[in-house]
Amino acid sequence: MFTLVTGGAASGKSEYAESLTLRLPGKRIYLATMQPFDRECLIRIEKHRRLRQNKGFETVERYTDLAGAPIPAGANVLLECMSNLTANELYSPDGGGAEAVMQGVAALLERCGHLTVVTNEVFSGGTAYDGSTLFYLQELARINRALAARADTVAEVVCGLPNILKGGAAP
Repeated sequence: MFTLVTGGAASGKSEYAESLTLRLPGKRIYLATMQPFDRECLIRIEKHRRLRQNKGFETVERYTDLAGAPIPAGANVLLECMSNLTANELYSPDGGGAEAVMQGVAALLERCGHLTVVTNEVFSGGTAYDGSTLFYLQELARINRALAARADTVAEVVCGLPNILKGGAAP
């Protein structure tokens, strides 16, 4: 099974995705994709670690190459977040581009019991972007569309409230 959770910044999408994963029996993996580039990133990473503390998640940090992630068969995986992963794959020297993102998701789906992916809704924040930013947003939008087409359930979270866009109620 595959659930895609989208929403704007600070919409509650991460909390919602986490609550879905916590309902599932079995091993839970939090697949973290944010690279600790600076102090702000380190603060955000530490905040997320505190929020997951004592919830039964094993954290796997993976910034690129999801296909090579050490995920045990049948595990329930929460991938946080597609926006970071896409930037890493597009701009990191280790990145494999947008196709590496999709190949990584496919590899996870072959191994996971359930995959929940958190991503950001894009293009509602403005209209004037430079070439590099516009390229990133277009690639993330393309990836989000492909993931939504493949997902069993798609939910958009607004103000902490999930709106199921595809499929039945999320697990």
